[in-house]
Amino acid sequence: MLAAQRRDLLLARLQRDGRIIAKDLAAELGLSEDSIRRDLRDLAAAGLCQRVYGGALPASPAIADYATRQGVEVSGKQRVAAAAATLIEPGSTAILDGGTTALAVARALPPDLRATVVTHSPTVACALAGHHDVEVYLIGGRLFKHSMVSCGAAAVEAARGVHADLFLLGVTGVHPETGLTTDDADEAAMKRALARQAADTYVLASSEKIGAASRFAVMPLTQVAGVVTDADPGNATVRALGVPVIQAT
Repeated sequence: MLAAQRRDLLLARLQRDGRIIAKDLAAELGLSEDSIRRDLRDLAAAGLCQRVYGGALPASPAIADYATRQGVEVSGKQRVAAAAATLIEPGSTAILDGGTTALAVARALPPDLRATVVTHSPTVACALAGHHDVEVYLIGGRLFKHSMVSCGAAAVEAARGVHADLFLLGVTGVHPETGLTTDDADEAAMKRALARQAADTYVLASSEKIGAASRFAVMPLTQVAGVVTDADPGNATVRALGVPVIQAT
């Protein structure tokens, strides 16, 4: 089998099965496990998969740049945003993550909502400027332009002064084995810092993020109160998450 044929086969298996186990596929094809691992390295270098122990998972399309992500699964993000916005109760304090889905949540909040929103995203903060009864606290720090959020030591230190009822967390990958992941180590650390300051954390997960994985772990699924997603509730990966799922319709 030519290298190009193996690549096409690996991508087809990722799409069909949602994962590749290198040892099993090598035995099935009569190839060495090293050959499969080498092909997976090449696919990962091209951004077409995320290597994990023993094989690979689909790479998340949510690791593209901010401008590109604004055009990815727009309707799905809006459905997730509408469902997640109902979790922010009047009089509560909520931490709202950065990214395109969090921005959609800010836009979905009722204009007469009276609440406090803490965010490390200037775009999210600006989207709330017209919500006259929403008190907005913006956490500063080094601007991570890929997601338009502040990160780094100063941002983490500022987060420690926050105590919130709820954190709406954005990630690039949601998988029952790898948990919640994103593609930048500093951003992952900032998300963990914010989650520690909230009584409950809910994950914003439009369907393209379900079953995908990125390079850096944010936290395991056992540490969140639930996942808000528009993915089919019959999806095997959704059923395997092991946490409450709020269906966005």
